[in-house]
Amino acid sequence: MAQKNAKQVESLEHPSGTGHAGPFPPFQKETFASQLIWLAITFAALYLLMSRIALPRIGAILEARRNQIDGDIAQAEKLKGQSDQAIAVYEKALADARSRAQTLANETREKTLAEGEAHRKALDATLNAKIANAEKAIAERQAEAMLNVQGIAAEAATAIVERLVGVVPAKTDVNSAVAEVLKR
Repeated sequence: MAQKNAKQVESLEHPSGTGHAGPFPPFQKETFASQLIWLAITFAALYLLMSRIALPRIGAILEARRNQIDGDIAQAEKLKGQSDQAIAVYEKALADARSRAQTLANETREKTLAEGEAHRKALDATLNAKIANAEKAIAERQAEAMLNVQGIAAEAATAIVERLVGVVPAKTDVNSAVAEVLKR
């Protein structure tokens, strides 16, 4: 294999081998002028092709994209303005609803307090009337009981004096003595 590589190297160095003889073809003096002419022709053809066909198409595509982007931006700004306006309307409606709810709650609270106060006053009046009737009944019962107590106390005092002394005292004396003791 080493021999094969050595032969290839020799063929490149020597014109008698299978490789190229001489310098690299684009740098040969004999073909340099024709290469410059072909370079100019190819450059001109490529320039015309690019300037007449490719660049206008690319420019049109870029312009269409620019117009599309500008339209999208304008549409986005329009929609943003509409959404800002809708948000402002929503916030105003929400504030109004909160205000109405607060007012309604205050009115309901005031109405409930007034009804409660009226109900309390009516109940107080009813209870005061019942208390007055009960106190009157208690006073009547107490007066009756006091009369009964006075009568019972008078009878007991009469019986005690009769047993102790052996003489029955006068009812008026016993009643006045019992009344005087009960007053204290």
